[in-house]
Amino acid sequence: MRKQDLIRLVTCAALATAPMMTPTIAAGQATATSAVAPTPPAPQMPPSLVPAQVVDLMTPDGSAVFGAQWRTMEARIVEGPAIANAMPGYKTSYDIQPHAGESGFDDSSWPTISAKGLADRRGGGKVSFIWYRTSLTIPAKIGNFDTSGATAVLTAYVDDYAEVWVNGQMPRRAGYPSPAAVQGFNMPNRVVLADAVKPGDKFQIAIFGINGPISVAPMNFVWFREAKIEFFR
Repeated sequence: MRKQDLIRLVTCAALATAPMMTPTIAAGQATATSAVAPTPPAPQMPPSLVPAQVVDLMTPDGSAVFGAQWRTMEARIVEGPAIANAMPGYKTSYDIQPHAGESGFDDSSWPTISAKGLADRRGGGKVSFIWYRTSLTIPAKIGNFDTSGATAVLTAYVDDYAEVWVNGQMPRRAGYPSPAAVQGFNMPNRVVLADAVKPGDKFQIAIFGINGPISVAPMNFVWFREAKIEFFR
């Protein structure tokens, strides 16, 4: 009988403790989840149709349509400690600074450039990186074209590679075509800004220009071949 009493006592204690443990486990799970970086927005494939309206952002008049003021800054490679769980022998990691694609980034101290200045050859050559930033505001009309409800696509054609951030995010998904990521050697990034824009919509654009191929360290510079907004119906 004493043995049975002991078993009953242990069982009751375990049942009484279980409800108190549950909130602790749940809180630990919530903390772990909140530490994970937010999932980037899914990429969208741009239309292959003939656009209803095209605006050249590399002209003063074209950039003025969206109230765009371009700013630029060279990015640099910085050294830091290896990340957690790196294999033995790897003591160093490398990153770029600044992270100018992120939401809320302050570029007010950066030098401004004209729309035509997008074509200027920038950087010191070989392995180099240049940030370009601007804000675009969708107008109600462009000439006789009514923008309401149109699909807006940004084309950023940088020599040699580019990554495109829109409103603090680079749309991408592993294993799927992601137009905001590097598209190939001297190929344009065509990024959907919105399926249906409306007048007054604002888009913060950050374009990371890369001189490449990186393993070849080319004797040239970073510059835009083309920058435009296309509208589709």
